[in-house]
Amino acid sequence: MALAIEHGSVTYRGKDQSTVQALADVTLEIPQGGLVVALGASGCGKTSLLNVMAGFQPLTGGRATFDGRPIEGPGRDRGVVFQKDTLYPWLNVRDNVAFGLRLQGWNSAARHARAAELLDLVELGDFATASPHQLSGGMRQRVGLARALATDPKVLLMDEPFGALDSLTRETMQELLVDVWERTRKTIFFITHAIEEALFLGTEIVVMSPRPGRIVRRYSLDFVQRFAQGEDAAAVRSDPAFIALREEIRTLIHDTGRRRHERPQLDRAA
Repeated sequence: MALAIEHGSVTYRGKDQSTVQALADVTLEIPQGGLVVALGASGCGKTSLLNVMAGFQPLTGGRATFDGRPIEGPGRDRGVVFQKDTLYPWLNVRDNVAFGLRLQGWNSAARHARAAELLDLVELGDFATASPHQLSGGMRQRVGLARALATDPKVLLMDEPFGALDSLTRETMQELLVDVWERTRKTIFFITHAIEEALFLGTEIVVMSPRPGRIVRRYSLDFVQRFAQGEDAAAVRSDPAFIALREEIRTLIHDTGRRRHERPQLDRAA
């Protein structure tokens, strides 16, 4: 397994110095080449889980490893794509993509060639000299994806990268990501609160409970492989099995959230 969390917990201090438990006893393995999606309502600990994998947030209990070694901080073997793009406005698109390569000491010709290759991959080859402010939201996220791929990380960690996009652009970006995954065979961990997005993208979905975040159910899926192998995206999304699973997961998330909110009332009544 490329990336693993074993009985992971994260606890931190809230603004009023109260103790907040973001994750509780999470065990998750991300297989090499997989596209694993963590799905749950806002506040369920998805981002905390991703931050542990990225090395931004230490566990307060349990163990996090990458290729069998403890995760002790960020590393170039794990690329991160955030919900809000972090492009440098003073650099053009090509130089944004090549920024990490510049820090690694690549010469100008080599890093520009690598950036051109990746911009073609994300279908932005004609925008290499454009400024970030000239791009749409979806295009900026494509640049962010290309930049994350530039240093050839083993794993991509994606923190709701399409959450701020309109629905049509979001679907286009999902399809682009599947194409990139199919062509690069990168290991991807993707978090979202959108059920259809999770179903379309994931080789596996892990559904998380409200805080403290726990994995309440796992699903192994083949929708993404069907699209990658040439089936029309609209046909995949309208498949009765896709729709039935969407409703099953929606009910699961709603029921899990309702039980959490009802628990204090039951305790008081007792």
